[in-house]
Amino acid sequence: MAQLKDDCFAFGGELMPMDDALAILAERVEPVAEAETVPLADALGRTLAEDISAPRDVPPHDNSAVDGYAVFFDDLQDGGDTRLRVGGRVAAGHPLGRAGERGEAVRIFTGAPMPDGMDTVFMEEDCTPDSGDVILPPGLKQGANRRFRGEDVQAGDVVIAAGSRLRPQELGLAASVGRGTLSVYRPLRAAVFSTGDEVRDPSDDAPEGCIFDANRFSVMGLLKDMGCAVTDLGILADDEDGMAEALGSAARDHDVLLTSGGVSAGEEDHVKAAVERNGEIHFWRLSIKPGRPIALGRVGGTAFVGLPGNPVAAMVTFMVLARPLLLRLGGAREIDAPRYPVIAGFDYKKKTGRREWVRARLNRDNGRLVAQKYRSGGSGILTSMVFADGLVELPEERGNVTTGEQVDFLPFSEVAR
Repeated sequence: MAQLKDDCFAFGGELMPMDDALAILAERVEPVAEAETVPLADALGRTLAEDISAPRDVPPHDNSAVDGYAVFFDDLQDGGDTRLRVGGRVAAGHPLGRAGERGEAVRIFTGAPMPDGMDTVFMEEDCTPDSGDVILPPGLKQGANRRFRGEDVQAGDVVIAAGSRLRPQELGLAASVGRGTLSVYRPLRAAVFSTGDEVRDPSDDAPEGCIFDANRFSVMGLLKDMGCAVTDLGILADDEDGMAEALGSAARDHDVLLTSGGVSAGEEDHVKAAVERNGEIHFWRLSIKPGRPIALGRVGGTAFVGLPGNPVAAMVTFMVLARPLLLRLGGAREIDAPRYPVIAGFDYKKKTGRREWVRARLNRDNGRLVAQKYRSGGSGILTSMVFADGLVELPEERGNVTTGEQVDFLPFSEVAR
């Protein structure tokens, strides 16, 4: 297992803008997952560990885009029908075996290679066969219905770059250049635990003063959506020795450890001390809401992420910071998710200097996508995440929002899949 650099999370500044945090992760964090070769059919959702180059052109020859007749354009009459003898037949996978001859038409089918010299294809429904000839109507442009060799991919092109996450379209493209196996990074091994004597598993009882553990299941779900191999370490009691032992043990066969809450300076917050007995921890004071601060560090050579304890803050900071970190650890090149412009269907008071995320649902109004804010913005209101389709992102320089203004929207589908 690759080791995390000792100082990659070191940061000693004041409040950090979100873009600076993402830039640090992109620059300082290297992949820790090893590469492995898998069959193409098993590579969906994996991160590519090598550039894929095309050994040949795609398509490998000029071919017909339709069923019909291939001809020399210069054989066609101006302003009237053209009669040509039908001199052959070409199907996909069965070339004519010779060059085309002037004064003839060749019956051709979709995907079949164009006979050498012929440059134009008439659609079958526009043609009239007649006693071994074919009558072709006027008006077709030269090169019509002809697909060119290499118009999709040319030999030597890098068609998929290392660090790309493989979707169905990438698998199809890899297959089109003759790749039956791919080198991909293995899934990140992530261990998740919760802490606190008051925290109870939802399968148990929760006596007075106790709460059910929601964060662990949300975080594990987010990790599984990313394709991580997840280990549930359960709930650790408020005991520094026990936590230190559990963290050290988990670090030996995982790439990242995640927790939520328990990393502040309170008497019963033992996670910080437990991490530091095995490694180091840094609190990143980000100028964001919800979610300040977040703890990043290492246990031995394994990454540690300490998410906030409030359930909404834990999920949001996972989506916007922990997820980019995990993508980088797993070999991904692009670690930030796209945002989309929508219309604000709400008023919102905001001070400049801080990036904020507002939980919102999208509705369609006269062809426009309008974001409707949830009724409560508290970081403990998990029902708001169920209500929402994603997050309205308000950058540091933005102030108050007024209904009807354009805002950026981060769909959950971009950060929870």
